[in-house]
Amino acid sequence: MSVWLPTSPCTPEGCAGHQGRTAGLPRAVLRLTTALALVLAGVLCAPPVRLLPTGPRHAVVRAWATALVRSFGIRVTPYGSPGPDGGRLIVANHISWLDIPLVLAVLPSRMLAKSDLRGWPVLGRIALRAGTLFIERDRIRALPATIGDVTGALLAGGRVTVFPEGSTWCGRARGPFRRAAFQAALDARVPVQPVHLAYLRGDGEPAGEPAFVGDDPLTASLWRTARARGVRAEVRLLPRIPPGRYADRRDLAAAAQAAVNAAAGPAAPPGIPAQPAGAWATDRDSAKRPAASVHHWVNSSPTAASSLRTPS
Repeated sequence: MSVWLPTSPCTPEGCAGHQGRTAGLPRAVLRLTTALALVLAGVLCAPPVRLLPTGPRHAVVRAWATALVRSFGIRVTPYGSPGPDGGRLIVANHISWLDIPLVLAVLPSRMLAKSDLRGWPVLGRIALRAGTLFIERDRIRALPATIGDVTGALLAGGRVTVFPEGSTWCGRARGPFRRAAFQAALDARVPVQPVHLAYLRGDGEPAGEPAFVGDDPLTASLWRTARARGVRAEVRLLPRIPPGRYADRRDLAAAAQAAVNAAAGPAAPPGIPAQPAGAWATDRDSAKRPAASVHHWVNSSPTAASSLRTPS
């Protein structure tokens, strides 16, 4: 295991338990069955959908992703405007495997995912057919080629989404943004779109059920999410950081993290360390459009390995 891989103090026992009423077994089974049917439909329909013009393709992806999140009984509430089309690096905090369809429901884009995902049953197939970019998290030498692929996608006018924390966190705590992904935005001279994701209960407090942290098995996370009730998901599209505002990826990453952390509200509770925010940096620009997800773990100093989770 590489010492460069990101870590999180969040655990299933401490962060991901049921916090309210649960759905009955028949409803939970129906939710999982519906979700599986939607995933299989995505596998079959991904190739022809990719051939559609941009507008209709994005409409289909948004409808499919929204239906997938809703199949788990989770309502999607977007805030902010997606802005004009064009190349854009989307960076978001990372909580759950649900983050991928949640982002797609608002900003259809290509995803940057860990290479292990290619071997996952069903999900690996849909990721390949959807044009996902892959990163080998334990091979630092492969990183420049991956950043080059992301840069190429941005230069071609594509949207690429990145989860620069590099691992999932519970939603109350958060991790530092790794800088490597931001080099692609600098090289392609495209804006960065910070996005804040949150899963909330009816009282506005973070919902732990969707969190996919630590050594939580995917099957356990799926079942816990399917049994949750009263959870809603928020997607906040924050003001874009225009190209040219920052010449260094360190400053650009700090600005994007500050924007996402500011939208997150209060810091984490005692026992779960929050990360420094940096300086707010947002702006309206006449920039282009968003893209897929990336997990970057490269930093100036190694991190001790503990619980790892980067499902997207």
